[in-house]
Amino acid sequence: MNNRPVLKIALGAIFVIFIGIAGYFIRTKNIPSATSIEYRNTDYGFSLTLPLSWKGYSVLIGNWTGYAVDDQIGEVSFANGPLVSIHNPKWTKEAPYQDIPIMVFTLVQWNELQQDKFHIGAAPIGPSELGRNAKYVFALPARYNFAFPPGYEEVDQMLQGKPLKAF
Repeated sequence: MNNRPVLKIALGAIFVIFIGIAGYFIRTKNIPSATSIEYRNTDYGFSLTLPLSWKGYSVLIGNWTGYAVDDQIGEVSFANGPLVSIHNPKWTKEAPYQDIPIMVFTLVQWNELQQDKFHIGAAPIGPSELGRNAKYVFALPARYNFAFPPGYEEVDQMLQGKPLKAF
């Protein structure tokens, strides 16, 4: 009895299953491709997939400040944390280009913000969550692109693809 045809079919089926599983993991892990690059922040545990046109980007670490709600004596700082700004390589001091600002909150800070224990800026809405890990919540500031600088549409479109991955 010749089992060669059965063996070929079985090996072919295993190969097809393997390719399908590999393709699933590549798509779900959002692995950067030849058309993208990755910014990786190991201090806070997140990465951001950027288009290849952002090669040469720069990063500035600043701070956000949250203020007490209904404070009678003025703006009193209630909470603060890091603000990671990723600048497009087209960005210059003379001609600012839309950057990608990522606010980093501890889980406690994020919960307090959601409970309206403090506010950030004058916008009637708060930051929007981009992702989270076991220690931090990553958020986009409200009205981050309010001035409509060059490149704001590109960044909006990029963020719709959910490029931030927490680890």
